Amino acid sequence: MHFAYSEQTLALINQVRGFMDRYIVPRIPDWHRAVAAGEYPPAFVSDLKALAKEEGLWNLFLPGLHDHEPGTRLTNLEYAPLAEIMGRVHWASEIFNCNAPDTGNMELLHLFATPEQYQQWLLPLLNGEIRSAFAMTEPDVASSDASNIQTLIQRDGDDYVINGRKWFITNASHPDCAFLIVMGKTDTDADRHRQQSMIIVPMDAPGLELVRNIPVMNHIAPEGHCELVLRNVRVPASNLLGNEGDGFMMAQARLGPGRVHHCMRAIGMAELALELMVDRAQERKTFGRYLHQHGSIGEWIARSRMEIEQARLLVLKTAWMIDQVGAREARREIALIKAVVPAMLDGVVDRAMQVFGAMGLTPDTPLADLWTGARALRIADGPDEVHLRSIARLEIGASTERRGSSSDYLTPPDVLRH
Repeated sequence: MHFAYSEQTLALINQVRGFMDRYIVPRIPDWHRAVAAGEYPPAFVSDLKALAKEEGLWNLFLPGLHDHEPGTRLTNLEYAPLAEIMGRVHWASEIFNCNAPDTGNMELLHLFATPEQYQQWLLPLLNGEIRSAFAMTEPDVASSDASNIQTLIQRDGDDYVINGRKWFITNASHPDCAFLIVMGKTDTDADRHRQQSMIIVPMDAPGLELVRNIPVMNHIAPEGHCELVLRNVRVPASNLLGNEGDGFMMAQARLGPGRVHHCMRAIGMAELALELMVDRAQERKTFGRYLHQHGSIGEWIARSRMEIEQARLLVLKTAWMIDQVGAREARREIALIKAVVPAMLDGVVDRAMQVFGAMGLTPDTPLADLWTGARALRIADGPDEVHLRSIARLEIGASTERRGSSSDYLTPPDVLRH
């Protein structure tokens, strides 16, 4: 396994970091002021996107880019450290056209779109002209098992008719969101993993209702984590993505690289939290000592560094494996990072908030937003428990070949008696 960054990656790391420092970080106050005033996206976002595109920092996440498509073709391993840098500012990924859920949708369309779907939906996404959403999760079932979804996609002549309710649909409130990729059932009698299909639904389709933008931890995201209702939504049969029954397989293909992206952004968030913690611990004194001179806080700093480094190495291994053998063969590692990284981020941010004291609970620092993101990420893309279950099942399965051999390491009771 080779995790060393190539010369191209090292150059891109410096370029992305410089872009962030020059153009994005100074606009953080402007972003908050604009959103608070009801301006979303802020006017300067389009200017920053044009600048990023001009500098070649565009669509960095998509390994399968063709020569005629806008962007830089990077492997998952090459993209990972760039996602980490972007993760330090929660809206930064959009500037580089590397934002979820558009990234996952672009990957899906890149793999499965017809030529007509490519022209109508994928090309505008690749160019950053529109945004999109992915509608899988439902309020009435445990959506961590995608085979549970109840939304129906029924063929009617040259159309499909869609009925169902979705929620926590990220991006659905974005004014530039042009379409959803909806996952539902086309055949309820098929094998449980062949019942599902995906279909493209324009946001202006009659019968599609945006019910509400759901607050997450009592905070509203302007791009939305929305509840939607689809009542007899009719779209052309040509909007079907792939074939009927391919939905579950496509969902798994979509989630693999996306989880690496989420986890690398989370590591960037953890790095920022640790930097803030270290700075604060050197500025504040209690009981005649700087905070870092108190044993407990020094230990928090050390443990945070250890945990970040461990998590990063595991994510880089996972990205390398996806590049080498594909997401299916890397499914154990994908589950590992999805369980490990959000918990790591949650712990690091919690320590940083404690070091800041009351200030850490306020909007004066980014820590409260980082903590909210960490907590939400323990549920997004599958709750921790689902990934732990997957890991355990894979370990049990792998034990079949060596079952019983570990008994050689046991000491017989009669030996112990002597």
